[in-house]
Amino acid sequence: MTAQHDQNAGPDPYTSPKTFYGSELRRLREAAGMSQTELGERCFCSGTYIGQFEAAVRRPQPDLSRMFDEVFGTGRHMQRLCELARKSKYADYFADAAELEKLALTISEYTPMLVPGLLQTEAYARALARTTMPFATDEEIDRNVAARIERQKILQGPTALLLWEIIHEAALMVPVGGPQVMREQLEHILQVVEKLQVVVQVHPLEAGPHIFMNGLVSLMTFHDAPPVAYVEAPYTGQLLDESPVVGRYQSAYDLARAVALPLEASLDRIASMAEDFAKHEHHT
Repeated sequence: MTAQHDQNAGPDPYTSPKTFYGSELRRLREAAGMSQTELGERCFCSGTYIGQFEAAVRRPQPDLSRMFDEVFGTGRHMQRLCELARKSKYADYFADAAELEKLALTISEYTPMLVPGLLQTEAYARALARTTMPFATDEEIDRNVAARIERQKILQGPTALLLWEIIHEAALMVPVGGPQVMREQLEHILQVVEKLQVVVQVHPLEAGPHIFMNGLVSLMTFHDAPPVAYVEAPYTGQLLDESPVVGRYQSAYDLARAVALPLEASLDRIASMAEDFAKHEHHT
């Protein structure tokens, strides 16, 4: 059987370890006479998923790489390439989620104590990094901030996704970086909501506790793949793709959305808090 050409020529294999991984996967698949769909069936995933690895869109996965080696009889070849290709500018526990953000149609997040990364200003991100990475060098801080700001490109341009953020009011009260940084951060949120496909709701203090108060939750939907959930606590995170589990997170998110302030009331609350920080700013 001759492998069908699911895509035309892929990306330059020498651009990065990830593109080389994709090129090798395509070469081995075609040498074995398999289509992307056929390889996907052997590895319990879709042909589209295989195509995303070959096109270097998705970050290689250790478990799938092991199965590729078993299917092709290549020892640990794909597993070794996977180790190289998984090196990332992000913390390892977040790296897969960061790659998926670029493919998402929608992202719905709940953040209990921090302004979410996709809405952070550079000054806020830098002040936060200095607090959460107390022993980091200036270069490490710079890389962390640059990576966080780069993520925000997914909110702009013709392929921009829809971002829905529920932010607990407490996160908007913690003076990360001081009054001026917080005023600018809150004003930035107002500007982003006005200009981009971003919805922000505030979970007010008077609404009481909620299931997501222990850590960040991010729900992502895609054009041709099932939704996923990403949950994060300090120094750890987990990407979840089991449909029943993701469904429970979605139901809980719907409840959080129901108790949050409506959009206009949320923006009024944020504007009022920005004014409060401005008053403190002028008295320091």
